Amino acid sequence: MIRIVIVDDHVVVRSGLRSLLDSKHDMCIVGDAADGDEAIRLARELKPDVVLMDLSMPHGKDGMTATRELKALLPETYVLILTMHDDGEYLFRAIHAGASGYILKSAPYEELITAIQSIAQGNAYLYPTATKRLMNEYLEKLRQGEHTGSYASLSDREQEVLVGIAKGYSNKELAEQLMISVKTIETHKSNLMDKLGMRTRPDLVRYAVERGLLSYE
Repeated sequence: MIRIVIVDDHVVVRSGLRSLLDSKHDMCIVGDAADGDEAIRLARELKPDVVLMDLSMPHGKDGMTATRELKALLPETYVLILTMHDDGEYLFRAIHAGASGYILKSAPYEELITAIQSIAQGNAYLYPTATKRLMNEYLEKLRQGEHTGSYASLSDREQEVLVGIAKGYSNKELAEQLMISVKTIETHKSNLMDKLGMRTRPDLVRYAVERGLLSYE
């Protein structure tokens, strides 16, 4: 029996998935959550085999952050991302966060069942066109001379700090915007510079511009 926790901020989605998956003889929904914080709490309590994780949840932790934290706490629990984001960057980040699979909400019901069964056995699962996309983007990153997976290795908060620094905000201004301490900003800055292999603010600005991360009104 595959024990599953469903994580999605929409009640209708959670109810629909529960009805569909509970009808399978080899699957059992042991809990559901509306955000990443609740997902982590439930997973620690219930020790599910698979967590079916949405990415975009406006309240609490998002799916990417929750996946990263959940895998650190429960490495034996597999995470299958179920999302509307058909986007290579999300795919790279989800895999780097520790997800074992990535499938779109538009996928047929049978494909979702296959994906759950596959990762529950310790395998990886990507929706059909994702493998080609993953390979193409990987090769493109190599062609551009980037450190493979470097941007994907940044946490959501580190990405926010990167963009803020590139836009010229001081540590104090960033701390006020993100409602965290200056010391925490400095820690995020140090971590992201280590991950990207950079030493100065100009390096970060140049990197952000080259990746198209800056947008102004």
